[in-house]
Amino acid sequence: MQINTTRFGTVDVQAEDILLFPLGIIGFEQCLQWVLLADASNDSLGWLQSVQDPQIAMPVVSPRRFAPDYRVKVSPAQLELLELGAEDETFVLVVLARNEDSLTMNLKAPLIVNLDKQVGRQVITSDDQPLQRQLAEISEPLRKSA
Repeated sequence: MQINTTRFGTVDVQAEDILLFPLGIIGFEQCLQWVLLADASNDSLGWLQSVQDPQIAMPVVSPRRFAPDYRVKVSPAQLELLELGAEDETFVLVVLARNEDSLTMNLKAPLIVNLDKQVGRQVITSDDQPLQRQLAEISEPLRKSA
């Protein structure tokens, strides 16, 4: 199938690549279907593109790439929606925000995706994670893409 986007133009995606976020994402609760797109110029960066709204695409990264000790601590109730089985593969992403001269990662509200069921949820961590953790040493190449 094809989806139209303002950032990437028309993109071909497979139905099995569409991620369902039944509760939406904070600020985008009306957008339930998303697809993860690679960034052509930076392999550390991905884009979570709304299938329903061509104007909405969020830059995302794997937090462990930039914060190796990062662990998501959430209540089991927040994970119920994902229907995680013992063998299911999960993936964690965090949204980037672009500031005047830097990029920050939102470690407080990561996106957790059950890759086997293609369902995701944004959760709020139960520990003291920052809403904005600056990406210092790699910020410039990512900032150009984001």
